[in-house]
Amino acid sequence: MAAITPDEVRHVARLARLALGDEEVQRFAEQLDDILRAAARLQELNTEGVDPTFYPLPLHNVMRPDEVRPSLPREQVLHNAPDQENHMFKVPRIIEET
Repeated sequence: MAAITPDEVRHVARLARLALGDEEVQRFAEQLDDILRAAARLQELNTEGVDPTFYPLPLHNVMRPDEVRPSLPREQVLHNAPDQENHMFKVPRIIEET
């Protein structure tokens, strides 16, 4: 595989409207070349019989089943409420009357 040249890095930088100095061009050329070599090594792997996947680890649902359960008694729910009225939470009005 051909190495990434500094001119190719400058071309991509120009397309992306990035201003790169000579030192950055050289560094990115080396890094992109390393990335392409790593990708080329991956293509050498025998993946016959391996199903395509987008995630390498098995996914498990961490949610509990949606089951109806008894709720807390009203008195326990309202026990720490700062204000209550007629067995309900009382909150400050947020919409003014017109």
